[in-house]
Order: sequence, then C-alpha cells, then structure tokens
Amino acid sequence: MGPLALKLETRFTYGDYLTWDDGERWELIDGVPYNMSPAPRVRHQRILGELHRQFANWLFDKPCQVFLAPFDVRLPEADESDELVETVVQPDLSVICDRTKLDETGCRGAPDLIVEILSPATAHKDLNEKFDRYERAGVREYWIVDPTGQTARIFTLSPEGNYGRPEAYGAGDRVTVGILPEIEIDLTVVFAE
Repeated sequence: MGPLALKLETRFTYGDYLTWDDGERWELIDGVPYNMSPAPRVRHQRILGELHRQFANWLFDKPCQVFLAPFDVRLPEADESDELVETVVQPDLSVICDRTKLDETGCRGAPDLIVEILSPATAHKDLNEKFDRYERAGVREYWIVDPTGQTARIFTLSPEGNYGRPEAYGAGDRVTVGILPEIEIDLTVVFAE
C-alpha cells in the first residue's frame, strides 16, 4: 500500500483496503487508515486467548459465534455496497448472533459484542474512534479490557442508541454477559499470568 503515505488526506473505502498488499494489517475508521502493527504482545495474546476460550465454550452449539482478530468487520453507514464502506475494523474479539451478517470475508454490520484489549499503540483509538464508531453502528455491548490495570469496562447500548456509564470489573470478578446472560466470564482466569 505504498501510495498511502502520500495520500493521508484522502478517505479510503473497503474497496481500496482490499487492494493493499504490503503485508501489514490495516483498519479503516470513517475512511481514515490505521496501521495495526506492531503485532500484539504475549500478555495481550494470553488474555485474548482466554477470553476466546471462555466465550467459545459457552457458545458451543448455540446460535451465536465468536471470532478472533484478524477478522474483518465492515460497518456500513447505510446500504452502500461493500466496496464503498468506509469502516472496516478488526476487533480483538467479536460475538455475532445474526449469522446472516457473516460471509467469507468476515462480518457486515454490527456484531452483538466486541472486546478490545488495550495496548500502548491502540488505546487512544479503542477509547475514542472505535468507541464512537461502535456506538454509532449499534454494537450492543463493548468491552474495553486493560491488561495493565487488570480491569474490564463494559459499555451497554441504551435504547436511545448510546453507551452510558460502564460497568467496571477487576481481576477477581466474574462477569455476566449482558447480551447473553447465561454466559459468565471469569476474569481471575483471564488475567492469570
């Protein structure tokens, strides 16, 4: 994707994104490209792996499915074609209950639940640009997991379509998933070293 550095003022689409073959991982948020390098660190991967294990175990043989990054989530503004979608993200973890949103390239439309694990390189984007875009897209539950503080802040979409104050949990807590109350995630195990 070499020409990108020369055209940062340009808004990009999923059609552009599909042509980038520089070996890097990218996201687009409202047409703005974000490089996903460097690769996540070991602690990040441990936390993500454990969250995935717990969600996958609970969801086995259920309608909802859980996916790990890299997994493209396209968030259209309306009914534009895929090529014109200006937001494609790769959440650390996505839970999708409406299987009609899934295709061979990922998910088109808002997942029911998204988890982002903070890192120094992504924290600002996860707390700001992605937060705003997930809220606007209608992601019902957004988890922000902080490995350093060993906390999870969980935002739930209100009937008015916005995230209110988060529920906050720490390393010793068990979290009942708001959108799937039969699921309980054990943060003690998630944050274990």
